Amino acid sequence: MEITAVIPVRAGSTRVKNKNIKPFAGSSLLEIKINQLKRVEGISKIIVSSDSDEMLEIAKRNGVIPKKRPDEYCDEKSKTFNEVVRFVAENEVDTDTMMWAPCVCPLVKEDKFNEGINLYKKTLTGELDADSIVTAMLTKEYLFDEKGPVNFSIEHHVPSQKLPNWHTITNGFFIAKTADMARWGFVYGPKPYLCEINKFEALDIDDEYDFLMAEFMYKLMEK
Repeated sequence: MEITAVIPVRAGSTRVKNKNIKPFAGSSLLEIKINQLKRVEGISKIIVSSDSDEMLEIAKRNGVIPKKRPDEYCDEKSKTFNEVVRFVAENEVDTDTMMWAPCVCPLVKEDKFNEGINLYKKTLTGELDADSIVTAMLTKEYLFDEKGPVNFSIEHHVPSQKLPNWHTITNGFFIAKTADMARWGFVYGPKPYLCEINKFEALDIDDEYDFLMAEFMYKLMEK
């Protein structure tokens, strides 16, 4: 089994300008993700898929494969996310298995990637009844929607530890057969297996506050 890890990045980040290459803990989110993946033994190839020449040059400099993605697959307007995933799977990946590995979750470390790959192998042998592996965080919170409480009752209050086990899918990584990702037009299928991560690993950089918090936690964990 060969796995290609795809790091999808683009030039047009808006909420945090140049997020993927902005200085972060003495490096950048892109370079950190490249180096994390290079230390994962089960990964055969690493691709940086981007419209940005600067990011593709960083890929070359760090010894991984740059793939120039057409502008319409990067502007978040011309193509849907489903079309982007399908394009990458069909045109940039030539191994039987694909890992989608965004660089916005820098606190996911190599041992968790290895865990995910080992879980994926079990889906291939039938030990796990699943079509994909996704990172997810266990959520034990009191949730409301527009109608009121969703996962608890006000009349019969329970401690948070006894709330139902709900999970939030995170952007740590996603693993599935390349052909399946192309067919789904998505990074996981209808029967994903949840590779559980903690709240630090789940930290996803979406805005400036997230960026600062993740950088602080990254520096702390690297000590």
